Amino acid sequence: MQSITMFDVISQIASGFGTTLLIFFATLIFSMPLGILMALGRMSKSTILSSVIKAIISILRGTPLMLQLIVVFYGPYYLFGVKLPTGWRIGATLIGFSINYAAYFAEIFRAGIQSIPVGQTEAASVLGYTKGQTFSKIIFPQMVKRVIPPVTNEVITLVKDTSLAFVLAVQEMFTYAKQVSASMSSLMPLFVAGVFYYVFNLLVSFIMNRLEKRLSYYD
Repeated sequence: MQSITMFDVISQIASGFGTTLLIFFATLIFSMPLGILMALGRMSKSTILSSVIKAIISILRGTPLMLQLIVVFYGPYYLFGVKLPTGWRIGATLIGFSINYAAYFAEIFRAGIQSIPVGQTEAASVLGYTKGQTFSKIIFPQMVKRVIPPVTNEVITLVKDTSLAFVLAVQEMFTYAKQVSASMSSLMPLFVAGVFYYVFNLLVSFIMNRLEKRLSYYD
């Protein structure tokens, strides 16, 4: 029986790293703008809109991400009888991750926006700024600076949560690590995957810390 070297283990696990990166970056790209929209809807003067968004956020934050992935993947079939192709797995994964993290970002953004003194909005109105200009030029830049720490925590959590894509049989890094571990009857491949996640998180933390320092001029 041919022995599996450490290089073989790393190579096989690394083959799923591209999918892990896809889930990570696609989730950030879609969830952050959606999170801002949900935060604005949550603060809307319309009681109906605010209540609906609040309920959606509560459900998404109060139920497991794994359950949401399963619902997104199997929902179209069981609710509408629509049979989707195998490629829908990655699509369902990206949708599930995006809406889940949008709910968390929405609450972070809402807290950041509401932490800005109301007097700044009133002063902008006196100076002739529209609501859009006030948000984009005054509120948003300050909000970004204030939410960097909690956003960093969520981004770090996202790195680790990408492993949950295995529930839909998406071939990401952790899925490969489990397969190699089973074939070798050893935990070593799982520890190797853990090193990948740890290094990835170190890089994320470094980038977010640099970003926070660059935005420190808003203090």
